[in-house]
Amino acid sequence: MLNENIKNLRKAKGLSQEELAIKLHVVRQTLSKWENGLSVPDSVMLISLADALDVSVNELLGETATKPDPDDIKTISEKLEVINLQLAKRSIARIKTIRWLLISLCL
Repeated sequence: MLNENIKNLRKAKGLSQEELAIKLHVVRQTLSKWENGLSVPDSVMLISLADALDVSVNELLGETATKPDPDDIKTISEKLEVINLQLAKRSIARIKTIRWLLISLCL
């Protein structure tokens, strides 16, 4: 799948193997191996390859990227706000307890 995506995206950009290889600072044979499925690029090269082809790494790997739903983001932020408030209340309660313990020890 990756090999086919590399080949199809390269052709869609109107690049030859040689031209893309030069952009990536690899030899044409390396690109040929990737396109024929004989080897795969490492993670750093995947990022460079995606940049050279103007796609995301997810697209290059054939994964469909879903856009975050604004309602989901709102729900998550509301939940985080509640959690932060609970943590703040616990922190204040601990501080008060420690103060009372220290005051009672001093007396």
